[in-house]
Amino acid sequence: MSILTTVKEVLRASTQSANRGDVTEEMSQGAYWCDDCNERIRDVDVEGAGTPNCPTCGDEMRFERSQGSTGCAC
Repeated sequence: MSILTTVKEVLRASTQSANRGDVTEEMSQGAYWCDDCNERIRDVDVEGAGTPNCPTCGDEMRFERSQGSTGCAC
């Protein structure tokens, strides 16, 4: 690995982009969260349209994290 490649990777990681790794990964807008069970499902992992139900308790999950935010949804 050359020094130029290392510098490019450091600069790319320091940007304010939510996609900090594999650019082939589907871009997530956020995640669905169940407050009672602490279950989290990424929006790109949800099949179909609409808000999913929690796999543990069956209640409707809420959407967290807006499209404009970066980093972890923790």
